Amino acid sequence: MQKTIGVLTAMNIEYRHVAAMLSETETVQSGPQEFLIGKMGESKVVLLQCGIGKTNAASGVTNLIMSFHPDYIISTGAAGGIDAKLNVMDIVIGKEVCYHDVICGDNYDPGQVQGLPRFFSGNAHLIDIATSLQTDIRIVPGLICTGDQFITNRDELNVIKEKYPEGLAVDMESAAIAQVCHLWNVPMLSFRIISDTPGVDAHFEQYLNFWDTMAEKSFAVTKEFLSKI
Repeated sequence: MQKTIGVLTAMNIEYRHVAAMLSETETVQSGPQEFLIGKMGESKVVLLQCGIGKTNAASGVTNLIMSFHPDYIISTGAAGGIDAKLNVMDIVIGKEVCYHDVICGDNYDPGQVQGLPRFFSGNAHLIDIATSLQTDIRIVPGLICTGDQFITNRDELNVIKEKYPEGLAVDMESAAIAQVCHLWNVPMLSFRIISDTPGVDAHFEQYLNFWDTMAEKSFAVTKEFLSKI
């Protein structure tokens, strides 16, 4: 049976890389969002550029689930590396994802939304596929931390690492997507390419250099992952 894979990116540059992987494409408008429908191998892929941040991500994935009923949801694109063992072009897969900027009061753990788990788990089947890929790009399972901040300096990074010492990467969408998938019981995985490492000298130049020189090779691994689901 053909699988339907929902894929969300935040930025247009990420969207273009994924869109180029698809064949037999068509666009479908649903509410305020335009979806690109295509094929990858035997699977149907529904691609959305949801926009940056938690609200855009939650709105987009909810519409995707309600309109297309996907078997799996993948959050992909770039993320900032916040652990010394990671380098630009490494891929972090979200064994767990969480919020780094949510505080609901003294009765809840940092990052925990009332009535929900503090950590949202990535789907075990998707993690197995991702970790079994044969590639010279390093794939590391671990914790991805989400918040409505583009992390740029060491002080911001240190605040997150103090709360989540095990955190490997930061982005602005994955936990919101995971929360919606948790509520709808849709298997989900965040598959994020490290584009920059906040806190280093010339951080923004590092980020731009990733898109200029490295992104194509990294997104080839994303294509391989999606083709094996």
